[in-house]
This record gives sequence, C-alpha cells and structure tokens, in this order.
Amino acid sequence: MATEKLSIVKAINASLRTALESDPKVLVMGEDVGKLGGVFRVTDGLQKDFGEDRVIDTPLAESGIVGTAIGLALRGYRPVVEIQFDGFVFPAYDQIVTQLAKMHARALGKIKLPVVIRIPYGGAIGAVEHHSESPETLFAHVAGLKVVSPSNASDAYWMLQQAIAGDDPVIFFEPKRRYHDRSEVDPDANTATPGPLHTARTVRTGTDLTLAAYGPMVKTCLEAAAAAEEEGRSLEVLDLRSISPVDFDAIQASVERTRRLVVVHEAPVFFGSGAEIAARITERCFYHLEAPVLRVGGYHAPYPPSRLEDEYLPGLDRVLDAVDRSLAY
Repeated sequence: MATEKLSIVKAINASLRTALESDPKVLVMGEDVGKLGGVFRVTDGLQKDFGEDRVIDTPLAESGIVGTAIGLALRGYRPVVEIQFDGFVFPAYDQIVTQLAKMHARALGKIKLPVVIRIPYGGAIGAVEHHSESPETLFAHVAGLKVVSPSNASDAYWMLQQAIAGDDPVIFFEPKRRYHDRSEVDPDANTATPGPLHTARTVRTGTDLTLAAYGPMVKTCLEAAAAAEEEGRSLEVLDLRSISPVDFDAIQASVERTRRLVVVHEAPVFFGSGAEIAARITERCFYHLEAPVLRVGGYHAPYPPSRLEDEYLPGLDRVLDAVDRSLAY
C-alpha cells in the first residue's frame, strides 16, 4: 500500500491486515468483527481474507472474550480484541485488571501477555447510554497496562502496529467521533517515521500557552489554537498520544517555553488524567509557570442523553475560556 489519505477506520483496518499478514500468531476477535466487519466496519473484509480461525466472531460476553485472549497469549498468540463500545468493557474489567495487568509481575517476568484491547470511546455521535463514555483513567491507574489513544489516521496505523508487536498488554482507545477524519498514511516502515509508541508530539508550535490533549480532543485544541491566532495569541498544541505512560518530558519542555498549560480531555475532570498531569507539571515546572495548570473536560456526572451531550462535552468555547483565564494571570 502506497502513501494515501485514509480515514482512521481504514487506517486501523489496514494496520490489522498488515499484522495478520506478517504474523500467523496474530488473531482478531470480538463481537461481530467477522461477517459484519464490526459495528463501525473497522474489521470489514478481514474474515473473508484470513478465515474464521484468524478473525473470530465471539459470543456477547466481554469477560469471556478477554479471558480467552489471555489464554491464547499464554500459548504464544497475539490476540487483538475488539470491545464494541466503551461502556461494554466493564464486564471484562476484572479479567483486565486482576489477570491481564498482573500476570507478568506475578510470574516474575517469565510470562508475557501481548494482548491488545481496542475500545472505541468518547461521545459526539448521538448514541444511547453506555456508548459514549471515556473510561481511560480507570485503566491508566492500573500498573501493568499501557494505555494509548491516536488522534489521526497515521498514528492509528502505526500505534496499532507497535502495540501488536510489543509484549505488553495495551488498551487501545479509538476516538470514534474522529473515525472518518482523513489524513496521510505511509505504511512503509522504511520511509515512515512513526516515533516510539509512548512519546508525545507537538502538532502546532506556539509561544503563549500549551494545550495538551489526546485522542478526540487534539482536533478541538487545534481549532482553538487557530481561533486564538486571530486574536493575536500563539498556542502550542501537544498530542500526548499515550495516557499511560505519559511523556512528561515533552510536556515539561513545552511548558518551559510557553509558561502556561491547559490540559484537555473528554473524560470528567474529577480525578481525570489531567489531574495527574497538572500535579506532575506543577512539581517539575513550578518556577517556570506563570499561571496555574488548568483542566478542561467532562463533568462529574453520568454521560447524558444525546440531546444534551453538546452541553456535557468540552468544546471550542470551553477550551478558549480556559485559555483566557490562564492568560489573565
């Protein structure tokens, strides 16, 4: 496949196809991933080309799906599990936290569990309850798991390749509201420069303030930076890409330049990933900061009905309001 403009859906499909072609131990499994191609059609055509023993339609039982993936990983396979929607992962939470995350340490490093769990997450698609949540912090808190979220098609392709090739369990959060956003993807490992999986990337340079985000909020922050530029403000946008571990060095380097930081995510602000980032950067950059680190995110409340989600989700206005408050110090 030559360099071309792909949606995130197509990039993930291409990445899975590459992994299945490259390693016979890679399996794709989940509810409706085979004949249907997944509810978002991310796995469309894979079962037809690789067969039912490589792309497996499972029962509607998330705990069983992840438990089976753990067993397969113990036998040398590299399962890639799809959880249909963010809110459906909780029946599997016990398997993920008590088994998948712990077994490597429990075995004193003798056992590896190269399992990737793909989870479409976030809102703004007009869905019903349990289809628009952002539970990334629940997994980032658990030692033994890596948690990542791409914001564009190129990162979706390469970060999934890296997650599948690694020996650690990875929770791979896919921003479903951005599934059809398109960008250039170069699948040639000899020419592409994807960068290490857990490094942040500066996607817009600026001098007055840093906006740090991941997944669906990166595009919102880029829009906020473009709007702020019209008022003479120069905002830097940092795509964190990884939620656990966090590339604190990259955030620190940016904040030392701009002296202000606003962290943006869809998940609730209360005990969210932005809280840990704010605390760490305040410790690291205390003498550089000219304003407190501010956070923008969802509210500490259950995700609302779709007709109210625009009020719940952080958007351009809330990001720019935080920028104004930071620059006012």
